[in-house]
Amino acid sequence: MSKIDIGISEADREAIADGLKKVLADSYTLYLQTHNFHWNVTGPQFRELHLMFEEHYTELAVAVDDIAERIRTIGFSAPGTYRAFAELSSIEEVDGVPEASEMVRLLTHGHEQVVKTCRSVLSIAQDADDESTAALVSDRMRVHEKTAWMLRAMVQ
Repeated sequence: MSKIDIGISEADREAIADGLKKVLADSYTLYLQTHNFHWNVTGPQFRELHLMFEEHYTELAVAVDDIAERIRTIGFSAPGTYRAFAELSSIEEVDGVPEASEMVRLLTHGHEQVVKTCRSVLSIAQDADDESTAALVSDRMRVHEKTAWMLRAMVQ
C-alpha cells in the first residue's frame, strides 16, 4: 500500500483507529444483541418492540460498515471476528432471553455505552484535526443518544 498523506500523522491515525475499533466492537455487539432481542421478544409490547428492534439493528448494520471503512481509510485493519469484538467491546453479552422490559433496559445501556466510547474517540480525532472521524463519531453519538432516550421513555 502506498503511503497515506492526508495531513494526519501515522501515530495520530493509529490512535484514532484504535478508538474506532472499540466503537466498531461496541456497535457490532449492540447490533447482535438487538437482533437477538428482535427474534426473541415476547409480551404485550411484542409488535412494537419487534419492529423497533428491527429498525435499530438495520441502522446499526449500516453504521458498522461506515466505522470499519473509516478504519481502513486511515490505513489500518478493521477487526472482524467475534473474538476480536469480545476483546474490544465494553458491552457485555447477555445470557439467555431476558423479559421485554429487561431487553429495553439492556439496549438503553448499550446505546449509552456506545456514546461514551464515541466520546473518547471524538477528543482524539479533534486533537488530530481529523474532521472526518470527528463527524462520523459525532453523528453516531447523536443517533445513540436519541435511541437511548426513546428506549428510556418506553419504561417510564
